[in-house]
Amino acid sequence: MRRTLAIALGAAVVVLAAACGGSPPPPPPAPQPNADSLARVRDSLAREQARQDSIRRAQEEAAQRAAQARADSLAAVARTTDEVKSMVGTMIHFDFDKSNIRPGEDTQTLDQKFAILQANPGLSVEIVGNCDERGSDEYNMALGNRRALAAKQYLVSRGISADRISTKSMGEENPINPAHDEDAWAQNRRDEFNVTAGGDVLMKPPGM
Repeated sequence: MRRTLAIALGAAVVVLAAACGGSPPPPPPAPQPNADSLARVRDSLAREQARQDSIRRAQEEAAQRAAQARADSLAAVARTTDEVKSMVGTMIHFDFDKSNIRPGEDTQTLDQKFAILQANPGLSVEIVGNCDERGSDEYNMALGNRRALAAKQYLVSRGISADRISTKSMGEENPINPAHDEDAWAQNRRDEFNVTAGGDVLMKPPGM
């Protein structure tokens, strides 16, 4: 009886000591995610990454298409400008000792230049008159000037402002064929046309 009472009293003392400041019991272990939950998280992250990658690729492709379109547009403008400059530079020719514009091919060439000048109001040109080697230097300088003025007057009479067209004569000083025969002389009797302003970007006239 005494022994039983002593054991009970000792147990009570231990319980009382714990209640008055003894160490608390350890917390229960945190729950661990199961395999299905981890798989769902990984799938969600993978889908989000794939969506971001798709958006990034679409943006890069759009930027590439835009850059290519700009490059194609600039290339087309450059090709058109070069083509129009070539048409502006087409020469006309004259009969021996003449300065009148020959009907047919030469008037068609000037009509083409008129259309180009009309379509490109910022464009200005210089007309250079040339002669073959026959005749004196003084005579050929004057003849070359008359030839340049004849082409200018043709364009001005159709509505091109005179201040957009300058003229000069080279006489016989600038042959394109140095031979001394009829074929060479026919080539050298000419007007040349040079762009002097507004030739960076040129439009082709409608229908040309």
